[in-house]
Amino acid sequence: MIFESRIRTLAPDLVLRPVTEDDAEAMARAYRREREHLRPWEPVRGEAFFTAEGQAARLRDLMELRAAGRSMPWVLAEDGGTGPGSGEIVGVVNLNNIVHGAWRSANLGYWVAAARTGRGLASAAVEAVCRDADEHLGLHRVEAGTVLANAASQRVLARCGFERIGVAPAYLHINGAWQDHVLFQRILNDRPPAPAA
Repeated sequence: MIFESRIRTLAPDLVLRPVTEDDAEAMARAYRREREHLRPWEPVRGEAFFTAEGQAARLRDLMELRAAGRSMPWVLAEDGGTGPGSGEIVGVVNLNNIVHGAWRSANLGYWVAAARTGRGLASAAVEAVCRDADEHLGLHRVEAGTVLANAASQRVLARCGFERIGVAPAYLHINGAWQDHVLFQRILNDRPPAPAA
């Protein structure tokens, strides 16, 4: 099942669109540019991650997960970047670990470039992704986690209707250490899942 999402305009010069393999070079540039900004919130990355080749391999893996219905990756692209591989990438939003059946849930991850924070773009992107998760993927719930110190991301989630559900000790290996995370969830709807075949 390949999930197709439409392009959404989030600001006059910014769109949210599905990532493609053609985005490898732009993704590498974005991750190099935002390396220090993202360091406190991301796993330690090897040098290959910051190259076009490394991103091409990563994007191939993401496209396989997308084709299997297990992931849906988007980018925030500026300068009219509505086509595959076009526009500078200034953010990423992913729905990962998509599970159907009785669970109907996914994990949300996102980031916005340092120069673009504080403008409501993360909130707009999260809202658009949650709408797609509900209307197109038929999910019931989206979960997100932040390291304890990431107050800005916690505010985004609260603004977008996520509720805090607890703290998970040593949840993810972030910035070189196992980090506790605050967990949030957003219930998208109360529809029952389709009966199993």
